[in-house]
Amino acid sequence: MRSDKMKKGLEKAPHRSLFGAMGYLKEELERPVIGVVSSANEVIPGHIHLGRIAQAVKDGIRMAGGTPMEFSTIGICDGIAMNHEGMKYSLGSRELICDSVEVMARAYPFDGLVLIPNCDKIIPGMMMAAMRLNIPSIMISGGPMLAGRFRGKPVDLISVFEGVGKVAGGLMDTKELAMLEECACPGAGSCSGMFTANSMNCLSEALGIALRGNGTIPAVHAARVRLAKETGIAIVDLIRKDVKPRDIMTLDAFKNAITVDMAFGGSSNTALHLPAIAHEGGFKLPLALFDAISEKVPHVCNMSPAGPHHLEDLNEAGGVFGIMKELSRKNLIKKSCITVAGKKLSDLLKGADATDREVIRAIENAYHEKGGLAVLTGSLAPEGAIVKRIGVSESIWHFEGKARVFASEEDAGEAIMEGKIWAGDAVIIRYEGPKGGPGMREMLTPTSILAGRGLDTACALITDGRFSGGTRGLCIGHVSPEAAEGGPIALVKDGDIIEIDLVKKTIDLKVTRSEMEKRKKAWKKPKPKITEGYMARYAKIVTSAAGGAIFKPDSSE
Repeated sequence: MRSDKMKKGLEKAPHRSLFGAMGYLKEELERPVIGVVSSANEVIPGHIHLGRIAQAVKDGIRMAGGTPMEFSTIGICDGIAMNHEGMKYSLGSRELICDSVEVMARAYPFDGLVLIPNCDKIIPGMMMAAMRLNIPSIMISGGPMLAGRFRGKPVDLISVFEGVGKVAGGLMDTKELAMLEECACPGAGSCSGMFTANSMNCLSEALGIALRGNGTIPAVHAARVRLAKETGIAIVDLIRKDVKPRDIMTLDAFKNAITVDMAFGGSSNTALHLPAIAHEGGFKLPLALFDAISEKVPHVCNMSPAGPHHLEDLNEAGGVFGIMKELSRKNLIKKSCITVAGKKLSDLLKGADATDREVIRAIENAYHEKGGLAVLTGSLAPEGAIVKRIGVSESIWHFEGKARVFASEEDAGEAIMEGKIWAGDAVIIRYEGPKGGPGMREMLTPTSILAGRGLDTACALITDGRFSGGTRGLCIGHVSPEAAEGGPIALVKDGDIIEIDLVKKTIDLKVTRSEMEKRKKAWKKPKPKITEGYMARYAKIVTSAAGGAIFKPDSSE
């Protein structure tokens, strides 16, 4: 066993003494030793209950004959970090989490790992570590939050963000917003729509690194605790069979994940995280692959924020495996992939079904013929940009408007709040990319205020930063190259004409080549916004959003 390096033999007597100091019996050390990586904390609603999930995992490990040893990682709630300096640190935390899991699993040669994340960057950070370490690993999330209820209708966190815009636009009063605020987030779990956390948790099933139900069983249901115990049992079996993450998360598995992502209209942030996870396994997922899959996969699940359904609805309708079963009818799923359940997808899908045809529609009755995300290219984004296509009203799939340029999220948000943005404006928010932000902030506040003011079907928001999975409207993020690298978005001026076509998948700045060359010569790289600490180092070594905002390959040198 791998753990023998720290527990077996004469020279490891001091090591066993230290384990004994923690209460471990010699019999426990003779079993497989499994690291249980929990991001439980008291600062994220999706993580507030992870202590119980971790305990259930440990119970399952012991039931199967293993010895669990728990340790922790950091975690940031994007909702709470939104619209202030804290959001600059969110994406950067992904690499810290990955590195911290690696450090622990190298220092303690565990036989296997159980990963227990639940929100935003924590999920991909842990999955990146599993891929990098390539020891038997399995993931169990804390599960989604239930939707809230407000005046007889389901609501969620995005309802509150958009409520701020409604108050600013005179469409809601502050008393009503206060009532909404009280009921939109009813308890533990990752926010209840198909936002980034739930997108990644669902895709963990499609990748095969988590058991069925991981993405959709609500956080507060007993079934979540049972799944955690089953996960603890499964990791012991994975260790005995020596099945590793790179055996499971193959290129075909990633293609399955992208396919499911397009079918349920997931967060645009998946185009950052899936390539970063694949990178740790030694291969690339170019944006062109996302685009090619999106062109042939129908949108069969209309989840919040684009649609009316929440994760609890998807869970009851058959979950992620119900979606894959429907997609497999048209041979869109590669069923030979293996999973942490110890079986091939082909075997697991035999017991799956879509039971609610409004939540998971038949392919012949899809909400849209093509997938949820689209990759745009053009003179404004030569290396690509991402839009959540199914969240955009078809009335503005072709848009042409005048640029309104802002150098930060705060400046743009203030202008929207004060009613200084009008129908037909193309709002440019730049210097918010991986380097320029630094940290590529999510911008849920300006998008939600715009939607709350009723302008989400009349304006475009374009940024080298990124948008929350809870965003809807013509919001185009990940524009590459970013402004801080001198990309075309850095050269836009107020009044320039921006043309967007979601059918042709183009985004163009209508400025002559000679004028652009003149502007390029006059452009000066701005001073860093953060000059010390982790994010200052991060800005120096992070790469383009088009490649997953990973670190430069030589960053360790």
